Amino acid sequence: MNCHASHIQSWDADAVTGSSGHLTIDLAALQRNYRKLSAAVAPASAAAVVKADAYGLGAEQVSKALHAQGCRHFFVAHLPEALKLRPLLPNDTHIFVLNGLQPGAEITCTNADVVPVLNSLEQFRRWSFTAEKLGRVFPAVLQFDTGMSRLGVPPQERTALAAELKGCGNLEILFIMSHVACADEADKKQNADQLAEMRVIAAEFAGLDVCFANSGGVFLGGDYHGVLARPGIALYGGAPTAGRYNPMEPVVRLEVAVIQTRTVPAGTRVGYGGAHVTSAKTRLATIAAGYADGLPRSLSDCGAVFYDGVRLPIVGRVSMDSITVDITALPEGTLSLGSLVEVLGPHQTLEDVAEAAGTISYEILTSLGRRYERRYR
Repeated sequence: MNCHASHIQSWDADAVTGSSGHLTIDLAALQRNYRKLSAAVAPASAAAVVKADAYGLGAEQVSKALHAQGCRHFFVAHLPEALKLRPLLPNDTHIFVLNGLQPGAEITCTNADVVPVLNSLEQFRRWSFTAEKLGRVFPAVLQFDTGMSRLGVPPQERTALAAELKGCGNLEILFIMSHVACADEADKKQNADQLAEMRVIAAEFAGLDVCFANSGGVFLGGDYHGVLARPGIALYGGAPTAGRYNPMEPVVRLEVAVIQTRTVPAGTRVGYGGAHVTSAKTRLATIAAGYADGLPRSLSDCGAVFYDGVRLPIVGRVSMDSITVDITALPEGTLSLGSLVEVLGPHQTLEDVAEAAGTISYEILTSLGRRYERRYR
């Protein structure tokens, strides 16, 4: 009998994939988050922002799960995202392109039954011209800049747009919208300033419905909701309001496997550049994920992972494919080849990792790599 047979027989069946990281996406939690957000904005409706492959979690799986919960409005950033999503969802859904269209994409967009968000007079004119040329009425959404200076019809174009809209019979404006820049900071004065500007615009374009609230805006109150809210990060378990209790359920869990463990004496250099030097005898574990997998290099010497509730600090620099952690706090022999440590889970949230990395939860979530084995629950 092979002397290693007992070890081989003890391996987890999931290990045959060879994956060293497991990203679990809880679609039931996602659906509960959608129901909670829908209840918070009622009688308005809740859409879903599924851009960037549903914040990295899989637009197909996420959108189908949300459609099953009654979501009928989906927002992406770019037309190619919409073209991929359109065949996956029933015809009762509306798919909107937040960035509008690049010149020449109008025919492709209308043929795919996708609705552009028009952000400028130029985009409006191109969409209207295409509709007139084809002798059809095209649906559209108008976005206005209310103080973010990013996307939307700027103030100086509003008068011309209103005039052209009155004489335009080939566009059906479904609603007008804007984006709240500081919605995750509930006490920021800019929220009220943007709301006031949105009310002015709604009066200028009287008779059109309003879509205003993003994730944070949902929790700013009914004045921000309009007829349609469009949450994003909150759907995926991210905190909609900074510094406050997060009412959303976590959707993502990330566990990464140990590649190797070792014990080193005091004065040992760890990682690239010898940036970390041990101050005492230390037990180390190297885990199989790095900045190529969405764990930023800025976590070097300040982030952590967890095992059974015990915090294991990152030591040295985060590498492309691996990270070294200090496991001295665990009993000797606790971790070995194949043991899984928690990167995201009950002991460490998206916000925890983002804070340690000096970034935001959006960046962490959307950066999680494709090398993890994805498990949908």
